[in-house]
Amino acid sequence: MHSLAVLMGLGAAVGFCIGLTGVGGGSLMTPILLYMGIPAPTAIGTDLLYATLTKSGSALIHWRHRQIQQTILLTQLMGSIPASLLTLSVVRIVPIPHTTLMLHVLAFMLALTGASLLWRRRLIPATVAMSNNPAPLLLSGQRLWLTWMSGVILGILVTLSSVGAGAVGLVLMMKLYPELGIHRSTATDVAHAVLLSAVAGIGHGIAHHVDLHLLVALSSTSIPAMVIGTRLNHKTPQHILRAILGSILLLAGIRFVMI
Repeated sequence: MHSLAVLMGLGAAVGFCIGLTGVGGGSLMTPILLYMGIPAPTAIGTDLLYATLTKSGSALIHWRHRQIQQTILLTQLMGSIPASLLTLSVVRIVPIPHTTLMLHVLAFMLALTGASLLWRRRLIPATVAMSNNPAPLLLSGQRLWLTWMSGVILGILVTLSSVGAGAVGLVLMMKLYPELGIHRSTATDVAHAVLLSAVAGIGHGIAHHVDLHLLVALSSTSIPAMVIGTRLNHKTPQHILRAILGSILLLAGIRFVMI
């Protein structure tokens, strides 16, 4: 087992990166844990709860500022939570090679997250993403159905990989509801990521895929480090940081495909 100091340092480093770039912990923490020799189910289950603890403070702030679009959030949760629970049940019941399945899903989600960071400007027009005066929201039946479907897809993929609830979820949110603006989209996406990660992480914990010692060590330093990173966020060239991080995640996804 790695020393407490190493784990605390890792938690601080990832928490700082989350605050600095806004990218979720799953895409950063899970690959690192795997490279450290942690089994895939344990790395994914532990990281889901790590992400929950790390992002919960941010979600609470968004809630207090009334930035979360509750109808969209509830619709997405109606898809993601049942999908997550069903995925966990299938993984426990069906005799499949869990580690191989998780590694392949992780590879796909890392590559997808990396691509969403590299090409976010093309996927989300800057005029839409940076809007400070969001237009009135139109909640049509088709939009709500697509929102529910996006929740189902994220519920399955995030449960199997711990990756994508943040970066990929935000792109989906902005494509479905461009009039929300960046602030409400981010707030709603963070709230969904926290609740989905919590449910999936508890499910993994029931299946004994969570290392509590590892979780406590990582989480003890992540939140203070994230606060520091958040305060430096506006002072750093975000497009350069996202390009570097996106490239790393894309390469990591390709690397895991080859395992």
